[in-house]
Amino acid sequence: MGSDLRQPKVVVLGGGSWGTTVAAICARRCPTLQWVRSEATAKDINEHHRNTGYLGGEVELPDSLRATNDFSEAANTADVIVMGVPSHGFRSVLGELAKELRPWVPVVSLVKGLEQGTNMRMSQIVEEVLPGHPAGILAGPNIAREVAEGYAAAAVLAMPDQSQAAYLAKLFRTKRFRTYTTDDVIGVEMAGALKNVYAIAVGMGYSLGIGENTRAMVMARAIREMSKLGEAVGGQRDTFAGLAGMGDLIVTCTSQRSRNRHVGEQLGQGKSIDEVIAAMNQVAEGVKAASVIMEFANQYGLNMPIAREVDGVINHGSTVEQAYRGLIAEKPGHEVHGSGF
Repeated sequence: MGSDLRQPKVVVLGGGSWGTTVAAICARRCPTLQWVRSEATAKDINEHHRNTGYLGGEVELPDSLRATNDFSEAANTADVIVMGVPSHGFRSVLGELAKELRPWVPVVSLVKGLEQGTNMRMSQIVEEVLPGHPAGILAGPNIAREVAEGYAAAAVLAMPDQSQAAYLAKLFRTKRFRTYTTDDVIGVEMAGALKNVYAIAVGMGYSLGIGENTRAMVMARAIREMSKLGEAVGGQRDTFAGLAGMGDLIVTCTSQRSRNRHVGEQLGQGKSIDEVIAAMNQVAEGVKAASVIMEFANQYGLNMPIAREVDGVINHGSTVEQAYRGLIAEKPGHEVHGSGF
């Protein structure tokens, strides 16, 4: 990876809003190269220090950030790989990396989703496709545009090796972007995937005109559902009360810039999921995660009413009104140990 005697070279794969924002953060700390598919995006970053397509024309990127369309250049440059590609393209990009990446280079995922078909977390895919490469995830309440504009924010970097996490965390810090560390890779990855589904639920509620109390109730019960499943698959409960869990859930449910909340709102206005997706130029991971979460729930014998109702709307023809009626029909039990809503 390189020693402390020289700055590691960070390569960010992906040209979306969050990948570009993280690349800009890293570029202020060390040499950073961003691989993007679009020649126009690479030109925009290199010549104008903008990623207009994803971050608008007002966000200025550091002069030190350089972009390329040459995947081989990116793979051979890297001391640290940051994966900013969506979950559905994650495995194929890793497969290309496997042909050229040097051994032991750590791979940090920015993806808040699970792989459809296998239900695998991104770190599991790294272990399968790039065995021997340390795998982790950077996650938290991070609306890309706000971070890019310099608003204070924080994230958590999860890596199995805490000394390595502490070293890498330095690359993702600025005066206004705080990066904490944890060894709970499973918990952080599950929290990142789960919160998107619950943001869709809250978004649906916005369209129904539910009150603030109702939204708070849904979000609080969502945290309980998230931690219940997260613990079942091996995560730590405290993670779901932290930045990757509660923190990210709050911002994804309440921000008007949230893609997953937007999906919920559009569904609540009567649009089909296909119509909603067709009108978006970015990926809303919660759409894909809904069915995966229900597979996990069935596997572990867990009742997850909120996730069930979202899956019903997205994949099984249920309406938003029916989803909220289904939640209210659940009988409340013990707040922590009860199985219902």
